[in-house]
Amino acid sequence: MRHLLLRRRAMPLPPPASPPPPRMPGVAGARLFSSLPPPLPLQSRREVHVWYLLPDELNDASQLKMYMDLLSPSERKAALAMNGEKLQKGAVLSRALVRTTLSRYCKVDPRSFEFKKNKFGKPEILWQPDDNRMGWPLHFNISHTSSLIACGVTMDTPIGIDIEEKKRKTKKNFLSLARRYFTPSEVDYLDKIPDPDAQQKEFIKLWTLKEAYVKALGRGFSGAPFNKFSIVLAAKNGIQISVS
Repeated sequence: MRHLLLRRRAMPLPPPASPPPPRMPGVAGARLFSSLPPPLPLQSRREVHVWYLLPDELNDASQLKMYMDLLSPSERKAALAMNGEKLQKGAVLSRALVRTTLSRYCKVDPRSFEFKKNKFGKPEILWQPDDNRMGWPLHFNISHTSSLIACGVTMDTPIGIDIEEKKRKTKKNFLSLARRYFTPSEVDYLDKIPDPDAQQKEFIKLWTLKEAYVKALGRGFSGAPFNKFSIVLAAKNGIQISVS
């Protein structure tokens, strides 16, 4: 398993308006963000940093506007198209968390990042041809619920992250879902759990881990069906993945 460093910090606000900063090769149109502290280190490809925030703790209108200003025009449009203020706020914070988190690692103005999606829809940083020389082969992934938004970051290694509500309600036929989507070994693992509540928690845990793995692969559910790999929760050396 990857070494996991959990960090909970407030997102940095952009500095006051100033003359146009110098352009940098790398991120499309990137600008040096001189007011940020030195870039955070990711010591190895095996290290993962996870940043998260609680949307309910961010209610200051001026602060939310500052985060909105970090977004690209298309991101703002997509956020405002969400149905209801809570969903709009979540969309703004999710995108702002990605931008401010990435800026911590390469000292680039969070407004300067541009993104693309692979053919399966996974968002990625739009790097320029010479970016590898700058030592910023950053990968990220984001997930959110109504009460939590999390962004994972790695160096030169794809990452997937998925979070679910702790008290998520699943249909009573979750075992039917397991038999439909999970591998026989995973279904057998669930069948052997006598307590229904514990059984349901393990189902959600398996589902969440599978979602994260598929997101890390960047292929989507169609490109990496859940029944093509097994999550072993009771492995001696932690969680293991077995690919059929």
